[in-house]
Amino acid sequence: MVRIGIFGGSGYTGQELLRLLIRHPGVEPVAVTSRQYKGMHLSKIYPVFLGETDLAFIDAEPAALAETCDLIFLAVPHGKAMEAVPQFLSAGKKVIDLSADYRIRDRALFEEWYCPHSSPDLLAEAVYGLPELHRKAIAQARLVANPGCYPTSAILGLAPLLRQDAIDKASIIIDSKSGTSGAGRDIKLDSLFCEVNEGFKAYKIGTHRHRPEIEQELSMLAGSEIRVIFTPHLLPVNRGILTTIYATLSSPRSTEEIRSFFDDFYRNEPFVRLCPAGCFPNISSVRGSNNCHIGCTVDERTGRVVILSAIDNLVKGAAGQAVQNMNILCGFDERAGLGGISLNP
Repeated sequence: MVRIGIFGGSGYTGQELLRLLIRHPGVEPVAVTSRQYKGMHLSKIYPVFLGETDLAFIDAEPAALAETCDLIFLAVPHGKAMEAVPQFLSAGKKVIDLSADYRIRDRALFEEWYCPHSSPDLLAEAVYGLPELHRKAIAQARLVANPGCYPTSAILGLAPLLRQDAIDKASIIIDSKSGTSGAGRDIKLDSLFCEVNEGFKAYKIGTHRHRPEIEQELSMLAGSEIRVIFTPHLLPVNRGILTTIYATLSSPRSTEEIRSFFDDFYRNEPFVRLCPAGCFPNISSVRGSNNCHIGCTVDERTGRVVILSAIDNLVKGAAGQAVQNMNILCGFDERAGLGGISLNP
C-alpha cells in the first residue's frame, strides 16, 4: 500500500481527494492536515465521511508529514505550496501539487500573475499534469503540477485541432462557465447563496490567472505563441464547467472531418469521451466523475468551428485528475479509484 498524505485537506478539493482515495485499492490515506480543524474528525467537518474513515485532521509541518507518507498531495492556496514542496522533495517523497505554484514554467510570468516565487529552481522540473498530453513525463516525475480546472476543459477541447493545424491560432475565443465550488470553501461575498442564486455573470474578464496557463500549453501544442480571449463565468450550481470554444478554420473542413481529429486523438484515453454527432455536453452528465465530454460542430456559413467540453471542476478539474496522475506515478491502472458512472440527476 502506498501511504498518502494530504497537506491542506479541509477545503472542497481536499474533501474530494479523500472521497476518491479511501476507496482506491492501492493506497491508504494516513494523514490529512488542517490548522483550523486540528484534532477534529473528518466526519465532523464533512459528514459524508461518517463511518468511512477514522482519520482526524492534524497540524503537521512538512518534515513530520513526510515521515509517515510516501506521496503527498498539496491542496493549499498558491504561494503556500512553494514553501512546503522543497521540503517534501528533499525527504525523497513524490508530490502532486494542486495549487498554481508550479504550473507556469516562466518565473517572470508566474510572478506577474501571482506572487514572488520562493523555489523557482523547481519550475523547470515540475511536469504539467495533464495525462492526455504528458503521460510519459508524469510517469518519471517526482513533482507534478496538477492543472487548473478551466485550463483542463479548454486544453482538452483544443489539443486535437492544434496538433492538426486545423484552426487559425489567432482566432481562439474560450468562453467558460463554472459552478461555485470552484471558488473554494472560504466565505466570500461573491459566492454567498443570495449573490449567486438566480444569477449568471462573467468575472475577471481579461485578468483571470488561468489564462497564462492555457496559453502556455496551447503554445507548446502549436509550436508557436498563442494568445487567447478567455472569459470565465459563474453558474448558480455546485459543480461543473462547460467551456465553449470558437475558432476560425485554417481551411474549409466538414464537421465529420473535425470529429475524426478528436476521435483519433482521444481514441485510447480512458476519461475523454466524444459525444455522438449532433449531441453536445451537459455538466450534469459528468458530475462526480473524472470524465471530460466533448462535442463539436462546424459553422459552414462563417468558417468557424465550435467545440464544447464539460468536466466536473472538482474531479477532472482537480482531485480526480490528481488521482489519475498518482496512478501513473505509482504504476497503478490509470482508472483505479476513478470508476463509476456520473451522478444524474
